[in-house]
Amino acid sequence: MALASAQPALLVLADGSIYQGCAFGASGTQIGEVVFNTGMTGYQEVLTDPSYCGQIVTFTYPELGNTGVNPEDEESIRPQVRGAIARNICEKPSNWRSTQSLPDYLKDHNVVGIYGIDTRALTRKLRSVGAMNGAISTEILDPAELLQKVKEAPSMAGLNLVREVTTSTVYEWSETTHPEWEFGPTGQSDGEPLTVVALDFGVKRNILRRLASYGCRVIVVPSTTPPEEILKYNPDGIFLSNGPGDPAANAEGIATAKALLESEKPMFGICMGHQILGLSLGADTFKLKFGHRGLNQPCGLSQQIEITSQNHGFAIGADTLPEANVEVTHLNLNDRTIAGLRHKSLPLFSVQYHPEASPGPHDADYLFEQFVKLMREHKAKA
Repeated sequence: MALASAQPALLVLADGSIYQGCAFGASGTQIGEVVFNTGMTGYQEVLTDPSYCGQIVTFTYPELGNTGVNPEDEESIRPQVRGAIARNICEKPSNWRSTQSLPDYLKDHNVVGIYGIDTRALTRKLRSVGAMNGAISTEILDPAELLQKVKEAPSMAGLNLVREVTTSTVYEWSETTHPEWEFGPTGQSDGEPLTVVALDFGVKRNILRRLASYGCRVIVVPSTTPPEEILKYNPDGIFLSNGPGDPAANAEGIATAKALLESEKPMFGICMGHQILGLSLGADTFKLKFGHRGLNQPCGLSQQIEITSQNHGFAIGADTLPEANVEVTHLNLNDRTIAGLRHKSLPLFSVQYHPEASPGPHDADYLFEQFVKLMREHKAKA
């Protein structure tokens, strides 16, 4: 996109750092936590991932928008980010699946973007200082005025954003992964369909597709659904989804998960679901300096290593985990934070990363099969 004719835009961080660039997408002012994603593909999936609600995402890959956007790659009904930051933007996409350019798509959904800045310098800043609040504006070009607005915004720590992204109504999900995109056998025909109730903290569509592809009947319920209502569906298993914000601030979700533990139903948690499960078992969470957001995060423990897709800014504190009842199954091998856990006696487990990918590698897709196997074994014993 040509810089000479573009509308000016300003990015200001909470520490007073100033980045002048050009606007793409919508006009206006947006404030959020500025983070970075290191993935080289999948910008549309990132932009529409509900876990990014409340955040302004810096894309470290230098070119954004080459392949446009299309309805099939959306992970929710709309973009969830507060803003987008890029080095360069492509206005004229070249891809057979594209239905719209990225700038037009963001404009239609009132998402403000800035490009033409040094995203490498910005990323190094966030890595060294930590993720922090910031603002993008096309209307307030005075850095001091914009900084004042940033300072008035609440920090991500202590913020419950689940209520902004959870479904308002119960619905059933039946769409499976399209055959052209299926990458392995899923065992759909192995026995009767299993009923899974998914507690929606901000669930990605591809998680639901993977559950359906493995032969599950998936019922998605709001995050505020009482445990007794969930159990009325007589589920074979309960899924705790990904979501945005501080997991410790999601008191309702923690209380619900804790109550559901008493049912001894198989449970599987991903990302925030993993954190909620840990909190319900007595552990604590803490905020990471700059989080894990990308497609090549190595996870493992003793033998096998999985390359995983991740998007989170909080983690379970290793020294707070009740070791008598819970064991760690995976560590993030970059910083040794907990990336997976399993209960020693109850049929439940969780991972901090995203086995459904979208975008990302498929190394951890076996976890959906593991969940199905756990449900079938539990059902056979009942």
